[in-house]
Amino acid sequence: MATMNVSLPKKMKEWVEKRAAEGSFANSSDYIRDLIREDEERQRTYDEIMDAAESGLASGFSDRTPAEIRDAVREEMKTKSQRAERRAG
Repeated sequence: MATMNVSLPKKMKEWVEKRAAEGSFANSSDYIRDLIREDEERQRTYDEIMDAAESGLASGFSDRTPAEIRDAVREEMKTKSQRAERRAG
């Protein structure tokens, strides 16, 4: 595993040490790694949302009414739920 030294203000250092000492993390490095994993996941989610928004904007306007779109989404959700039930059952 690679090593990285990070300078923190005293209050932040104390916070990290406190979180590690509370028992949720084995040490300060575990806490920092967890924060980085959470940030990576947040960024992936943000990127997915932005990609979906850009795709939606690029697709133009729909000829369907809001009610038709709603009904199509409900039907798709119902189909996915039924598939999941069959796999689980």
